[in-house]
Amino acid sequence: MGKYMSGLPADFNPGPLDLTKPRDNQVALLKLQADFSGEPVIGIFPGQSWIWIPGENNYQAVNTSGVGASRLEFNAAEGGWRFYHREVLLYTDPVSGEILETWVNPVTGMEVEVMHVVNDPVQRFYPLQGGRFAPPYPYMVNGDFLVYQLDVFRPPAPGVNPITRKDYPLHSQQDLYQTGEFWSITGSLAGVNDPANTHVPCHTAWARVSMWEPFMEMGNRPGVILYHSQAFTAANGIDDIDPKVRAWLAKHQPQFLVAPYAPTEWAGGQQENHWVVAQRIIDKRRAEGRTVGQSAFGVFRKK
Repeated sequence: MGKYMSGLPADFNPGPLDLTKPRDNQVALLKLQADFSGEPVIGIFPGQSWIWIPGENNYQAVNTSGVGASRLEFNAAEGGWRFYHREVLLYTDPVSGEILETWVNPVTGMEVEVMHVVNDPVQRFYPLQGGRFAPPYPYMVNGDFLVYQLDVFRPPAPGVNPITRKDYPLHSQQDLYQTGEFWSITGSLAGVNDPANTHVPCHTAWARVSMWEPFMEMGNRPGVILYHSQAFTAANGIDDIDPKVRAWLAKHQPQFLVAPYAPTEWAGGQQENHWVVAQRIIDKRRAEGRTVGQSAFGVFRKK
């Protein structure tokens, strides 16, 4: 059998699994998302992003390239699994593939500084029973394909957007923080059933519907951003990260490239939210007098 981490629940079943049983259902999902040995798992997710304005047009905004690092740990006192995670999503040029520093908004015509998404950390807790993210999770089986479909709508309580319309009229679309994420997590049924496997590589189709990003400076114009990515377990770890992305991480977020890659501190299941990060940036630039009118991300070149 594979080398599983110590301190597992007394009734832990490494396989074969009965997916109709909540505990086995959870083990299968976590074999796809993490590693029961305690070793980190690296994921990469290239994709695209679109702007959808009702009654007007659809615009391909940018391409995207993401990296995630995860690690699993069982906590007996809390009765569940701590899922340590950090992730970055970078906006890239659709033609050259270069990571964008600035971007010309096809809707407003304004050139703005790009604010990439860095959620570090963004932890989750999977309880053995009861509470959010408790099993069983909805799944489908077709031959050897095991698919978990997880649809996550926000707001989380109380759902308040930290970037309010009153205080940030150019950066805020609405006072309710509202998004939807749609995951289809696919892996081998035989693989998760094999007790020798502490982890099974997976593919995740990921989509997101979101309000305008603050750096886009589109105010309360009607519409949404659509993200569509394909995520893969990196068979060779950080060596599978796109060279351009790896160079950017080495310069700006080197923790993604240094073992153990995933966070090591739990801090009560801390969640970093890039909306809050954007608020800090805007407030800092206002305090330093680095804004032009309401714009905090606009690029104003001297002619």
